[in-house]
Amino acid sequence: MKKNKKDSLKNEHEDEIETTQDTLEDSESQSIENNEEKPENNSEDILVDIKELQEENQKLKEDYLRAFAELENTKKRCAQEIEKNNKYAISSFAKSLLSVADNLGRAISAASESQNSENCEALLKGVELTQNELTKVFEKFGITKMDIINQHFDPNFHQVVQEVEDKSKPSGTIIAELQTGYMLNDRLLREAMVVVTK
Repeated sequence: MKKNKKDSLKNEHEDEIETTQDTLEDSESQSIENNEEKPENNSEDILVDIKELQEENQKLKEDYLRAFAELENTKKRCAQEIEKNNKYAISSFAKSLLSVADNLGRAISAASESQNSENCEALLKGVELTQNELTKVFEKFGITKMDIINQHFDPNFHQVVQEVEDKSKPSGTIIAELQTGYMLNDRLLREAMVVVTK
């Protein structure tokens, strides 16, 4: 009887141990499964974070490149404006001098047509020298006369004052210049007043 009791106690104890071991094994396996799942979730989160950071980085790079390109374009525009301002800064001053050049030309014409050429010869020479000096100054600053006789009329550079019938030349040909046109470098300073053929 004692032996049976011992055996039954032993069996009960063994059953409890087995149950405990089973429970431990179950909890271990569950813990292992949970641990295996967590790294997957963590790695997915990490991959999502990396992707977001890469997208943000790409956007920032594009913004930087766009801003850099705009800055370079602004620099170029400013440099062009400065160059243009330097090149054409004297335009109002030069325009004022054109009437002086016109008057010198008229004085030369009047003196050369005068009957009393002996008295006018010294004046004519002085005025011609003054006109030559003025022409040199004009050339130095990029002011040039337009050469337009026998050219075709261009409304961007010429102003028609009169039209004349002339069968020997094509219609729109400039045959006379009433006021000389001038250019400042490659820009129109004053348009020429012209007579053209019909």
